[in-house]
Amino acid sequence: MKIKCIAIDDEPLALRQIADFIKQTPFLELVADCKNAFEAMDVLEKEKVHLLFVDINMPGLNGLDFVRSLTKKPEVIFTTAYSEFALEGFKVDALDYLLKPIGYKDFLKSVNKAKGYFEMFDKASKNITEDEYLFVKSEYRIIRIKLNDIKYIEGMREYVRIHTLSTKPVMSLMSMKSLEEKLPPDKFMRVHRSFIVNLQQITTIERSRIIFDKDVYIPISDPYKDKFQKFIDKHIY
Repeated sequence: MKIKCIAIDDEPLALRQIADFIKQTPFLELVADCKNAFEAMDVLEKEKVHLLFVDINMPGLNGLDFVRSLTKKPEVIFTTAYSEFALEGFKVDALDYLLKPIGYKDFLKSVNKAKGYFEMFDKASKNITEDEYLFVKSEYRIIRIKLNDIKYIEGMREYVRIHTLSTKPVMSLMSMKSLEEKLPPDKFMRVHRSFIVNLQQITTIERSRIIFDKDVYIPISDPYKDKFQKFIDKHIY
């Protein structure tokens, strides 16, 4: 698989460097090099792009605001001269960031991470069975979570928090709807706007609430009660 890329930087030398790095990397394909975010928007309307290399400090529309403005955004690697922007990059779910001046060694390390991400998500996009894993982005890492280890998933605006049996909760930038679509419906059920539960991990139900770990109470809201009750009726004795 060739990863199709756009390089975006208002500095001509920096733009040329990233474009040259892309061209010399066998699994990358340069779709366009753009002097600003507005040029990149035009390209994105016409071309399928997997990965953006975006300078953060650009006049008119900076890299962070540009990425935030995209409704369907490719994956992102930020390029910046300022390390303090790393946290902001995390907030818009970037795969990585490269600190200028950028050498090819650091560039290659970053794009290898991106390559691994695309390969894992390609595998994860296939049908999930109970013995398989879910791959999620969390901060600048890609974390593999076994489906059987998930207890419940909590929606937090644009983030989800995945609660598991064996590790601390994992935060990832995605919607509850997109995650719900990836999970096998015979194993996971949405019981509230903000909660998806692993049906196999339910041990106690009390007053329209699912109880996890004695002190975690997950409400079953009205829109989901009928579907959940049908599940209970199938398994009650």
